Amino acid sequence: MGEIIKGFPSTMGDNYQLNLIEIIKYAATMFPKSEVAYRRLDGTMFRYNYLEAYKRICKMAHALKDLGVQPGDRVGVMDFNSHRFFELYFAISGVGAVLMQLNPRISKDDRIYVINHSGTKFIFASELLIPLIEEVSDSIPSVEKFVVISETDKNKETSLSPVFNYEKLLEGREEEFDWPMIDESSAYSGAYTSGTTGRPKGIYYSHRAICLHTMIINMLSELTPNDAMLQIVPMFHAQGWGAFFGPPMVGAKLVFPGRYTAENPGSLVELLVNEKITITNGAPAIFLPMLHYIEKMDPKPKFNNLRMLSGATEPPLALMKKYAELGAKVIHAYGASETSPIVTLNKPKPYLDLDEEEMWELKKKQGYFVPFVNWKLKDPLGGDVPTDGKTVGELYLKGPWITCKYYNDERTKEAISEDGYWKSGDAATVDENGYLKITDRFKDLIKSGGEWISSIDLENAIMAHPEVAEASVVGIPHPKWEERPLAIVVLKDPSKDIKEKDILDFISPKFAKWQLPDRVLFVDEIPKTSVGKFSKKDIRKMYWDFYTKNA
Repeated sequence: MGEIIKGFPSTMGDNYQLNLIEIIKYAATMFPKSEVAYRRLDGTMFRYNYLEAYKRICKMAHALKDLGVQPGDRVGVMDFNSHRFFELYFAISGVGAVLMQLNPRISKDDRIYVINHSGTKFIFASELLIPLIEEVSDSIPSVEKFVVISETDKNKETSLSPVFNYEKLLEGREEEFDWPMIDESSAYSGAYTSGTTGRPKGIYYSHRAICLHTMIINMLSELTPNDAMLQIVPMFHAQGWGAFFGPPMVGAKLVFPGRYTAENPGSLVELLVNEKITITNGAPAIFLPMLHYIEKMDPKPKFNNLRMLSGATEPPLALMKKYAELGAKVIHAYGASETSPIVTLNKPKPYLDLDEEEMWELKKKQGYFVPFVNWKLKDPLGGDVPTDGKTVGELYLKGPWITCKYYNDERTKEAISEDGYWKSGDAATVDENGYLKITDRFKDLIKSGGEWISSIDLENAIMAHPEVAEASVVGIPHPKWEERPLAIVVLKDPSKDIKEKDILDFISPKFAKWQLPDRVLFVDEIPKTSVGKFSKKDIRKMYWDFYTKNA
């Protein structure tokens, strides 16, 4: 896309701005009784509807004004997936301020950096996460006031000051608010990358971007008023993939799971069953423990039309097949914090003539590109890569919900091309039917004897082994071959006598001998990033000299 030309003037209301608040106003008017549910920490359910949610959002808008929140102010929120977090997304952005998504899983130093770099002036935090704010409170001078998100109108004792209580702030407030019209190019929310290399980078999402993004997600996921969505992806990570804005736009039921962990996924499975969930979102890092939990259930649940939008990493084929046996469909998608995140979604095109095995192979791909997203595949010299499904290039992206710069950060220069495309850092192919396949992160590709090996393909092959819970593969220095693959594996049952040879024999039919890992190490736990991906940076550091030392 080159220069913008001006055509004949339209007669449309092109000055009418796309504002996020319009989504919940619509839900409160057209679907006032559609349910919103939230699982409390004790397992009990809180339930209300879109009209009641909207009234609380209006009350919170009045409270924000009284706290001194001004248009453009950054208001940090650190919470689990809750109805209050949902309310804050609308109330904060509705008054023209910016909801800063504060990730509780990042390091203390990065937490300080994010709060200071963003210039956050107010912080709302779950009472369970208040210690994470208390320990940095002396290092975040820009923050003026704190609000505790609690189930009651009373706070536990805290050293933060001045401090307010969420529920107390709503007391006695008006249930209507005169919402301003905000320039749609203004930021409604901000997030920081999880900082796998260097400091986290700031991304600010506009009202226009998230409204368009929501419409596209709804269209591609075929969301209707008859659906019930469970919001699994953390709402502090790339706005939970923007998924929870979809249900109020169409009047679907919306369920928030509160606090959960991959180590104890039972609460998520129970919500899927009890709330009759038809659509959810998550990464294989959480879908896999959920599956392991289901496999131990008797009788096993049977899902009816459950669509599971899966991102972050490629879902293992074994995982997709096992969910299919339960009546659930795992739909592979692709995106990043910088892309809001939807870029591709994997659905079969009706004219593709594929047998069952070919269809499963297709499902492993990230899918075809969604409307309005422009893309390129580039070689290291900047040349175009053919879309033959084989030739690997770096994926470049551009579109209305894709970042074109990082906030106040010199790294913009290396991340954005001259013509405004964001360079993803992902090594990818695109086939003749337009389906994207991420072969690896460029930094995670393994170069052995001058040839490239995909760590992702090895990982998914190993995780297809019936006794394997998790597996990660990294390239580490080798005295002869530059780099060689090393696999680290977590077994479902460590007491079983599974050996390195068992794993290698299992995957060897799918790979050339030189592509196989030199070693397979069995471990209790694999390091992960703050968003649940395998932390290959940490794994490499742990095993950096493993081959050179044992040569």
